[in-house]
Amino acid sequence: MGLIALALVMLYPLLWMVASSLRPNDDIFTSPGLLVDTFDFDHYPTGWDALSYPFSTYLLNSFLVVLGSVIGNLISCSMAAYAFARLRFRARRLAFVLMLVTIMLPIHVLIIPQYVFYAQLDWINTYLPLIVPKFLATDAFFIFLMVQFIRGIPRELDEAARIDGAGHLRIYGQIMLPLMVPALATTAIFTFIWTWNDFFTQLIFVTKPDLYTVPVALRSFIDAQTQSDFGAMFAMSVVSLIPVFLVFLFGQRFLLRGIATTGGK
Repeated sequence: MGLIALALVMLYPLLWMVASSLRPNDDIFTSPGLLVDTFDFDHYPTGWDALSYPFSTYLLNSFLVVLGSVIGNLISCSMAAYAFARLRFRARRLAFVLMLVTIMLPIHVLIIPQYVFYAQLDWINTYLPLIVPKFLATDAFFIFLMVQFIRGIPRELDEAARIDGAGHLRIYGQIMLPLMVPALATTAIFTFIWTWNDFFTQLIFVTKPDLYTVPVALRSFIDAQTQSDFGAMFAMSVVSLIPVFLVFLFGQRFLLRGIATTGGK
């Protein structure tokens, strides 16, 4: 019962947002409860076309950024993890420690030099600053996750493959990747959720309205100089949560396996 009560407390803001998306604007902040007296479904069509472009434009923009980020992390982080877990090279431990140190660096420390660098490359107002770094194994958390997973895979599989004449590329592609499906799925799910919900970096690098992603577009509903349409904003917030909910719903089996397991059977 305690867990159920705690779950309801955690879900209350989400349920309140859904209820508020169905209330008239005048009742949103005067009704803290979850029961809706007067249903107003107009917030959804109104919010869909409230900004400069239909909300489908921002959904497609976010899907494009998320797709590139997921593919980049799956390729680069898995290759980097294989190198740390299986290859022997000079300063490997030092490089691994330095990689882990980057996890503790807040984005606010890196954002200024990153902006200057991307501005010199003329990448501002493009999706390149959001996607290209993912192909360079910049997410140390996922590298560490995959390293721990690969270390649990018996080395006898590598040795058997080498006896058959397989090199590192073949071992990585034909042996490791199929066994790493839980870790790869976990990486894909977390990358999807974190990239979809990312507001700060997308706000910094993308300022053109036609390139806005979902989090930046939702921020546009709030205007400090005119009356903000909170009903439409809550309605589009509910719409933006649907992809995250579906990804978590269908991927939770792989997510639990990726976190709980540490190698092949």
